Amino acid sequence: MIANNSAAVRMEIMEPRAKRGNKAFFWNGICMLFAFAAAFATIPAAHAQSVYAITGAKVYPVSGPPIEGATVVIRDGKIAAVGKGVSVPPGAKVIEARGLEVYPGMFDAITEMGLNEIGEGVPGSVDSHELGEFNPDLVAETAIQIESEHIPVVRVSGITHVITAPGVGGGGFGGGAAEIIGGQASLINLAGWTPGEMDVKRSAAMIVNWPSQPGGGGRGGFGGGGNQPSAQEARQAYLKHMDDLSDWLDRARHYQLAMHNGTVSEEQRDLKLEALVPVVKGDLPLFIITEDPRSIRDAVNFCDKNKVKMILGTGTAALEVKDLLKEKNTPVVLQPTLTLVREEDDPYDLSLAMAGQLHAAGIKIAFGSYTNEFARRLSQQAGNSVGFGLPHDEALKALTLYPAQMFGVDNELGSIEPGKMANLVVTNGDLLELNTEVKYLFIKGQLTSLDNRHLRLYEKYRKRP
Repeated sequence: MIANNSAAVRMEIMEPRAKRGNKAFFWNGICMLFAFAAAFATIPAAHAQSVYAITGAKVYPVSGPPIEGATVVIRDGKIAAVGKGVSVPPGAKVIEARGLEVYPGMFDAITEMGLNEIGEGVPGSVDSHELGEFNPDLVAETAIQIESEHIPVVRVSGITHVITAPGVGGGGFGGGAAEIIGGQASLINLAGWTPGEMDVKRSAAMIVNWPSQPGGGGRGGFGGGGNQPSAQEARQAYLKHMDDLSDWLDRARHYQLAMHNGTVSEEQRDLKLEALVPVVKGDLPLFIITEDPRSIRDAVNFCDKNKVKMILGTGTAALEVKDLLKEKNTPVVLQPTLTLVREEDDPYDLSLAMAGQLHAAGIKIAFGSYTNEFARRLSQQAGNSVGFGLPHDEALKALTLYPAQMFGVDNELGSIEPGKMANLVVTNGDLLELNTEVKYLFIKGQLTSLDNRHLRLYEKYRKRP
C-alpha cells in the first residue's frame, strides 16, 4: 500500500501544472497529505515500547536455577524484574503463563540469515559471497534482506538473535568457500523494519575459511588425482595462504600505528586494513572455520602467535585436538549434529556425542546452523546432544549464554536477568524437546508475531476442498 500511494504521489507531482487549475491543485495537495497519512498510519512506531508482565511461569534464567511460579516484567525493551513475588506494574499487559516455561531467546551462533534466500539455484537471492579471497571490509549487516522468509520461520522455533556471516555457506567446511577472509559477521535481532533496527553488534567476528591441509580429509581441502594439484603443489598453496594471512595482520598493525600517529590521510585510507585493526587490537575475534584436525592446530597456534582472539567453527574434528583447545581456551561453535561423520570408520554417533565430550574436556561450546536449512532445528541439535552425554543445563547455556559470552555481549543477552535485553521465549514445555511449541516470543521487549510461511501454507492446504 505504501508503494502504491507513493507512486500515486509521484505521478501527481510530475503532472504538468498547466493542466490543472488552482482549485484542483489545492485539493490534489490535500489528497496527497491524506494519502501519506493513511499510508504511515498502517506502520507501527518502530520504537514504541510497552510494559509486559509474564506471570505464573517456570522461568529458566540459565544463569541460575529454574524459578517456579515466577513473574518476568519487561519495560522499555529490557527485563525490569524477575522472580517470585514480583509485583505487576500498573497498566502492564499481563500474559498468564501458568503451566508454561520462559527461556532466554536462542542464539544461533553462525548462520546466513538474511543473506541467502533461495540458494545456488537463484544467484540473485544470494548475497553471502564476494569475489576475491580477502574481503575483511565486507559487513554482513549491510546486505541483510529484512523481508527474508527464513527469518519468521526460525523465529517461531524460539531463535531471537543470530550471527549472520558472509563467506560461510555454499562451500562446506574447511576452506571450501572461495573466500579466505569472508568478511565481518553481524549480530542481529530477528525483528525490525531496517537492518539498523535489527542490529545488536554490527561487527561481531571476522570470518576466516581456513584451508585444509593436503591429504587432511577436510571438506573443500586440497587433494591429488585428476586435475587436482600434486601433494607438493597443494602444500605450497596451503603455506602461501598462511603467509598471506600473516601478511594481512602485519600490515594491519602498521596501519594501526599510522592511524594512531595521524599519518593516514583521507586519500590514503585502506578500508580492508581498517577492518582488520580491531582484530589485531584484540577487540574482534577471528571466527575460523575448518574441519581438518591438522588445520585446527595450525589455526590455534597461528592465533596464539599473533595474539588475536579465536572462535573455532567445526564439527567432530575438534575432538582430535580437544587438549589443545582446552589449553588455549578456544571456544567452539559446533556444526549441526544431525550430519554424517567425516570418516567411514568413525562411530555412527560421533556427531551426536561430540558436544558432551567437548564439554567434559572443559571446552566452551555453542551451536550454529551455518546454513539456513538447519536453523529452525537448532534446539533439536542441542536436544540430541543431551541424549548422548551433554548435561541439559549445559545444552541450554550453549544455545543462549555461552554464545553471548563468545561474542562479548553477555551483558546484554544470554540469560534472564534485570537490565538485559528482553529477548524471551515462552513455551508449553522443554525448549529442547522436538514437540514443544513456542506460545509467545519477545524481541527487544516487543511481543513478536509467530506467523510464518510454513504456517500459512499449512493452513492453506489444510482447508482445501
